[in-house]
Amino acid sequence: MAQFTTLTSRALPLPVNDIDTDQIIPAQFLKVTDKNGLADALFFNWRYNDDKSPKADFIINKPESKGAQILLAGDNFGCGSSREHAPWALTSYGFRAVISTSFADIFRNNSLKNGLIPIIVDGETHKMLFDLLEETPNAELNVDLASQTLSFPNGSVSFPIDPFNKACLLNGVDELGYILGFEKEIMEFEKHGA
Repeated sequence: MAQFTTLTSRALPLPVNDIDTDQIIPAQFLKVTDKNGLADALFFNWRYNDDKSPKADFIINKPESKGAQILLAGDNFGCGSSREHAPWALTSYGFRAVISTSFADIFRNNSLKNGLIPIIVDGETHKMLFDLLEETPNAELNVDLASQTLSFPNGSVSFPIDPFNKACLLNGVDELGYILGFEKEIMEFEKHGA
């Protein structure tokens, strides 16, 4: 997993509430066990016409959206079924963080295991961020994982993350990698017992 310390990026606004995992990555793309190519499937039904040509008015199809690594989503992002392909598609596209007022638990857990930071903000901050991006589309936000801070022009807020996932992300390791970091202690325990 890629290490996550800080991120400074433009954010793409997607002010739609209750975006479920089927909208993030439709079921026809769930047969793959490899993350390659999933960037093209992200928000597939919203991004493409029936003839598979891109819809020019969808936010991530706009040329000025290229390179943004933060998605500002509506309330209750990632609800629905428990498909790990949803954070795979988001990270394959290039997103490293998603901001919302709430996330479905399974989506949040899958995101953290795949290097995607789900940032929860209060309703007032959420609205302010959408207003900011409407007024200044190129505004950059900064995510500092160590201090658990989301910064924006004229302010910052803290966001919650559990210590275990924070440690894994800061060190760029998954759960197994974290455990292997204690290999000496494990071997010592096996030698001598409790």
